[in-house]
Amino acid sequence: MDVFAAPADRDKGWYLSLMAPNTKGPEFAWLDPSRLYCNSQALADCIKDLLSPFQSDSIDLVAGIDAMGFILGASAATTLGKGFLAIRKAGHLCVTTENQGYTDYTGREKTMEVRLDVLRPGLRVLLVDQWIETGGTMKAAIQLVEKLGATVVGVAAVAIENTEGGKWIKENYKFSDCIPEELQSQIDGKYLDSFKSFNN
Repeated sequence: MDVFAAPADRDKGWYLSLMAPNTKGPEFAWLDPSRLYCNSQALADCIKDLLSPFQSDSIDLVAGIDAMGFILGASAATTLGKGFLAIRKAGHLCVTTENQGYTDYTGREKTMEVRLDVLRPGLRVLLVDQWIETGGTMKAAIQLVEKLGATVVGVAAVAIENTEGGKWIKENYKFSDCIPEELQSQIDGKYLDSFKSFNN
C-alpha cells in the first residue's frame, strides 16, 4: 500500500497494513508501526480509534512514554485539547524527577523518570505508548503516575499483546488499541497477513 494512500472505506485498523515488518534481525522489534504516522489520514484515524473508548471519561492530561509514545500521546492530547506530559528515559530531564525501574521487552533493565511539578492527587491521566509487548514499560509508567498521586484513567496503544503483562494491564485498567479482534491472534503470534499485500 502506498504510504500516502487512504481507502474510501476505512474500517478500524485499516492503517495497520502501513506498518513495516522487521528487515534487520532479532535484535529489533518485529515490526515498525511508525510508517503509518506519515499518512495524515492514517494517523488521524489511529488517534480516533485510540480515544474512542474514553469519550465519556474525564481526562486532564495525556502522558506519553519515551520515545514513540510521544508521537501518539501528543497527537491524542491535541485532539482532546489537553496538555501533554513526557515520561522520559532516565537521565534526560534537567529538573527534579521521580524514577521507576523496569524491564523492557528485550529483557534489559532500565529506568524511566517524570518531573515532579505536574502530577498531583486528583489529576486524571491517559497513558499512551506505541506498543505494549511484555507490559513492563507501561506498568512502570502506571507506577510513576500513581506514586505521585494522580489517577490513571486508561491505557492506549496501537497494540497490546496478550502476554502476562499485557493481560495484567487489560484486567486492571481501561484500555484501547487499534487491533480488530480478528487480528489479535496474529499480533500475539508476531505476524500480520496484511504484510503479504504490503510487500507485493
